[in-house]
Amino acid sequence: MSTSGGRPKELGAFLRTRRAELTPQQVGLPSDGAPRRVAGLRRAEVARLASISTDYYTRIEQGRMPASTPVLEALARALRLSPDQRAYLLGLAGRPPAEPPARATAEVTEHNRRLLAQLATGPAVVLTRTMDVLAWNPPAAALLTDFGRHPVRDRNYVWLLFNDPVLRSRYRDWADGARACVAHLRMHTARRPDDPRLHRLLARMADHVDFQRWWQAREVAVQASGNKRFRHPLVGDLTLDWDTLTSATAPDQHIVVWTAEPGSASEHRLHALAARTGAAAPPGPAAGPATDTRLGAPEPT
Repeated sequence: MSTSGGRPKELGAFLRTRRAELTPQQVGLPSDGAPRRVAGLRRAEVARLASISTDYYTRIEQGRMPASTPVLEALARALRLSPDQRAYLLGLAGRPPAEPPARATAEVTEHNRRLLAQLATGPAVVLTRTMDVLAWNPPAAALLTDFGRHPVRDRNYVWLLFNDPVLRSRYRDWADGARACVAHLRMHTARRPDDPRLHRLLARMADHVDFQRWWQAREVAVQASGNKRFRHPLVGDLTLDWDTLTSATAPDQHIVVWTAEPGSASEHRLHALAARTGAAAPPGPAAGPATDTRLGAPEPT
């Protein structure tokens, strides 16, 4: 089976990066005692673990020969790839089939806008796969940053995490959070390598040393839930869980919601933050119209 539609050069770079992170001892190979010019496994060692010839593996890594699905699976096992890394490897090889094209519009759906409005104290934002911020509720602006004071072209969570000093300062573990966002973006490149929004963002991040270092590390991850620690100047430290909700009617839009453990100090501080900033969303069945910037709606163009 060919890798038609794949990205052989990036696949090879990904394999090189992953084998550089392993030692013979980690994968159960004896050390021959000979000095190594570079860190990590040699090509011959990866080939041995995957039960293929060194020449075949070399051609795959150099982007000169496609690899069948069984060989890719063998390489994933040899390199101890995580499930996300394995999915990324298969995506680079053109398998599974690419996802359908992204929607041309960046308008948040009315359902997602209404859901945001009804979240009283839980911070929530609507993001695209490339982490463009389409909408947010008042608690999110109070906890993270006032997205509305940024022009539409800058309303991208990754861009703001590196460029907005307010959002950056709210993360107690900024490097961990930023690195996770970069891994999420890298995962998106295998799914939709030609996404123009992604390429515009990458071009704008070209001068950020940390971003480029983590991008070249080729770490990948699907971010669906987790835990984040924040530090807010008004209420102090908060530890919040976050979850990602995807609408069946808008699969390219995800609602990220932060919540606190019931009865915890973080829950108390989250309620206090909403009260002190007037960020508690008002009750009601619906949010405002598409131009309601209080809910972080896109500005008219």
